[in-house]
Amino acid sequence: MSGMPTMVIPAPAILGMLGGGQLGRYFVMAAHELGYQVWVLDPDADSPAGRIADRHLCADYSDEAALAELARGCAAVTTEFENVPAETLAILAESVPVRPSAAAVSVCQDRIAEKTFLKVHGLPHGPFVEIASLEDLRNAPSHLFPGILKAARLGYDGKGQAVVDDRAAAESAWVSLGSVRCILEAKLPLDYEISVVLARGQDGAVRAFPSAENRHRNGILDVSIVPAWGSVCLADTACEVAEKLAGCLNYVGTLGVEFFVSRGQLVVNEMAPRPHNSGHYTLDACGTNQFQQQVRALCGLPLGDAHAHSSAVMINLLGDLWFENNQEREPDWNTLLAIPGLCLHLYGKQSPRIGRKMGHFTIIGADSKQVYEHALKARTILGMPDA
Repeated sequence: MSGMPTMVIPAPAILGMLGGGQLGRYFVMAAHELGYQVWVLDPDADSPAGRIADRHLCADYSDEAALAELARGCAAVTTEFENVPAETLAILAESVPVRPSAAAVSVCQDRIAEKTFLKVHGLPHGPFVEIASLEDLRNAPSHLFPGILKAARLGYDGKGQAVVDDRAAAESAWVSLGSVRCILEAKLPLDYEISVVLARGQDGAVRAFPSAENRHRNGILDVSIVPAWGSVCLADTACEVAEKLAGCLNYVGTLGVEFFVSRGQLVVNEMAPRPHNSGHYTLDACGTNQFQQQVRALCGLPLGDAHAHSSAVMINLLGDLWFENNQEREPDWNTLLAIPGLCLHLYGKQSPRIGRKMGHFTIIGADSKQVYEHALKARTILGMPDA
């Protein structure tokens, strides 16, 4: 693909964003910095991205009138999350450039299509089988137990899935998930988890950010450490696999790829056709962040330098921090901001809830171990559990 012609969309064109969460909010900020206007389509009247966009179309993602308005007014459209219906992207693509494409997003938004894609293209993946009925579960290979049963669509942050130790537990879990189409994956022994966030342009050029080592709590990303503390060779290989994956998808935009490291081997867990939570460190530790790359790829601009000028540790801030003894209160940001190298990011969400992503902070510095120590100190100040 390298060397293919690129369609450049110059500022101050209007760009469309499907989705109004924090990822969309950062896209709006990045686009504004480059001189573009942004229209956001999101059904939430108080969405974080909608409140700072040049225009907020408050409508469902399948609203025909809103989609027609977006197509008429925007020079190109992108998305902030994979659960926007692929049909919506396909409708828009009839009259306006949409990046990433509906075809690429449709692979990423269905776990069975995703794992099948990995298998077909010879990319590392764990054992799996499609489950469409109780009979499928009863006939599932025994080596998939213990396993993880996941709804094929709409799951994220640990939702829509269950760990199942045996076939009986899997049958019960399938019913509790709504008897929907699922995927059963073998539960792999886990050394640690890493992710790669990259950008791929219309011409096939790729810029990958340094790999992050990730730790989760209750299915939600808790900590990202950059550079990853694991094997440098594995981190480099992860970048190579992610780049190959993006090429096979003919992907244009910012892409997140999550990996398990199991018994020293890389296994692709899942891919996200958008900027990724584990790439938030790029806002403070890189010359070009993941959202700027999303704008550049969408508009046919040269991709920026993706190297990190600092070590970084990123910590998610969930709505749990806003509650103490069942009383809502604002966390102690003053003490937190006194920590060297700390960069606080709050998403402007008005209603904190348990498990809701309200913001994050990143600590940057020259020494990875010292940065991590400062991150632990910050967690203690906020009353967060140990990492």
